[in-house]
Amino acid sequence: MRVTLLSYTPSPVRQVAAAAKLCYSPSAIDTLYDNMTDDVASDFVSMLSTLGHESPIEHANYTFGIEDVSRSLLAQITRHRIASYSVQSQRYVDVKRFGYVTPPSIAAHPQASAIYEDVMQYLQEAYAKLSTLLEEQNQDASSVGGRDAAARKSALEDARFVLPNACHTNLICTMNARSLKNFFSQRCCNRAQWEIRALAKKMLLLVKDVSPALFHRAGPSCIRGNCPEGKMSCGNEKAVRDEFLAK
Repeated sequence: MRVTLLSYTPSPVRQVAAAAKLCYSPSAIDTLYDNMTDDVASDFVSMLSTLGHESPIEHANYTFGIEDVSRSLLAQITRHRIASYSVQSQRYVDVKRFGYVTPPSIAAHPQASAIYEDVMQYLQEAYAKLSTLLEEQNQDASSVGGRDAAARKSALEDARFVLPNACHTNLICTMNARSLKNFFSQRCCNRAQWEIRALAKKMLLLVKDVSPALFHRAGPSCIRGNCPEGKMSCGNEKAVRDEFLAK
């Protein structure tokens, strides 16, 4: 997978601090940024964290480009609903030679890997044949050049039913800082599915690089206290804390 931080709120820590300052002082809107240095803003954000006052950090937004992840991951990430998603459509985009994600457990097993590759090849061929047959069936002979965009679209949207969860997709995702921290708490956890955990860790490194004060101690819940998973815990809290608090 490839993950890029496309854009984010300019001076996010100062913006969050200014929003929080409004909650705690009689300041007028046009004076909120007066004397708001980076150090002052960082201290204010740290205070918010100790108070558990998280609503001001919703004023900082981050937009990611996410490429070559599976449709299985797409189903998981869109469960995080306080976010905006734009996803490459299988109704409009022809994916005759689709890329796909191979789980590490399959890649490491020669016999399983061979079966998997055979299935992917078969599905690519089936998709290509279906889309061609359906387009011919739907083709409007009167269309210019014998091509009918509506017939093509209709063929693709029905042929896609054979595409696997492994099929690559690309998306743009925007979340505010509060939603991101919740996302990291859940998806950086060892119990999260391996692909979305890898994505969450990449996203966390990107936002920590540009907004360290906002994402200090962001990551799985166990780095800030006891594991919330109870008997389902991975049992490796120390190793997890060492991994995330060292970054």
